[in-house]
Parts: sequence; C-alpha cells; structure tokens
Amino acid sequence: MADNLRQDAGDKLGSSLKPDSQKSTLESAQDQVKSTADNVAGYVQPEGEKSTLQKASDTVTGSGGNAQKEGESYLQQAQNAAGNLLNQASETVNAGIKQAQDALGGNSNAK
Repeated sequence: MADNLRQDAGDKLGSSLKPDSQKSTLESAQDQVKSTADNVAGYVQPEGEKSTLQKASDTVTGSGGNAQKEGESYLQQAQNAAGNLLNQASETVNAGIKQAQDALGGNSNAK
C-alpha cells in the first residue's frame, strides 16, 4: 500500500491540536473518517512499506495493531457471553429435570 493512502502527519497533528469544541460537525466527521481510514491503512500496510514517520505516528497513536487487538477483544467477549449462556441453559435444564423428578417422586409416594 502506498504512502499516499495514509493521512499526513501534519494533518493529524493539526487536527489533534484544535479542540473538538471548536470544530464544526463537518470537521469532526471528516476527522473521524480520516482517522479510521488511516488506522485501517496502517494496519494492513506491511511494516516494511511504511516510512519512518508513519511508523512513529502509528506508534504514538497506537494504530499499529489496534484493529487486530479490538477484534480479538470482541471475539473474547463473544466467547465469554456464549459460555455464560451455555451455563445458564445447563442450569435451567438441570433445574427442570430436578423439578420433574421431584414431582414424579412426590406423586409416586402419594399413591
């Protein structure tokens, strides 16, 4: 991926120096789009193809492997949620079986 697909370091700095409260809605939206696009481009661009300035910028902004880390975090959250649901379902089924056994045992004792 070519350097021209990356956000210029001067643009990044200029954007970060202006407080969000002083930016128009359009400026804020443009900053978000540019930042996201630059993060994605930085993630997929091989380290060997990055300029020294880009490597430094990625290190400072934390975008060097951020997308992968976030993806792994979402995957871990999904796995945890699935495990919790499985435990809850198992507990519910076991409680239902116990109730059924108690009901059948109670009925047979009453006869």
